[in-house]
Amino acid sequence: MRYAFGIAALAALAACSPPVPESGAPARDVSFGDYGDYNSYTVRRESELTGTPPAQPGARIGPSLPPAQTAATTTTGTRVPPDSLPPRQTLVNADIPPETPALGTTTTNAGTTPPDPSQSNRGLSNEQDFDEVANRQSIESDAERLRANREAFQVIEPTAVPTRTGNAGPNIVQYALSSRHPRGQKLYRRGITSQRKHERACFQYVSSDLAQEAFLSAGGPQRDRLGLDPDGDGYACDWDPSRYRG
Repeated sequence: MRYAFGIAALAALAACSPPVPESGAPARDVSFGDYGDYNSYTVRRESELTGTPPAQPGARIGPSLPPAQTAATTTTGTRVPPDSLPPRQTLVNADIPPETPALGTTTTNAGTTPPDPSQSNRGLSNEQDFDEVANRQSIESDAERLRANREAFQVIEPTAVPTRTGNAGPNIVQYALSSRHPRGQKLYRRGITSQRKHERACFQYVSSDLAQEAFLSAGGPQRDRLGLDPDGDGYACDWDPSRYRG
């Protein structure tokens, strides 16, 4: 009795519960064989939900393009004449601008003739072309040109170097040519001069030539009053006379 009463209570509860949507509809297969089946199902489902007829297969989605200039038939079966359709734009040969021929070329009915190399390279020398040179010159003209060159040839004889006038100071070039001993060879007596004093004295001149001129003007090479020649070779600081001797 207890079990029978429990079964009767469950049956009463099931009879009072609301029905599940689509519980009476047959079961549907939601598996798709390929993308086409899925797309067809999506279009059909969208049509059922919105209440609009499904799109025909192959229908174009988006703005429509102007039809061709031919007779067309509408969906209602009415034939539309070609005159009522918008005209199509076609490109005619007259709308294409003619090509400009390249510089130095000539256009004929047979095509384009390539430019003549002799006409396009007027700035190049043709001295290596025997025919061109033979047409322009001859043996007699060459002999005349050689004779004119010999007459115009002049020989300039060397002259003595001009002597300096006035008190222009010592000539370091003349001093370099008159002395033959190398640098570092002591020829003149010198006192004791520190290396630091010697460097400080040489630092006052921007070049060794100016230091040599000051050294000679102050009694050198016999005397070194400025401390520019502590080794007694007659050359101040780093002055090198070999560059003037050739």
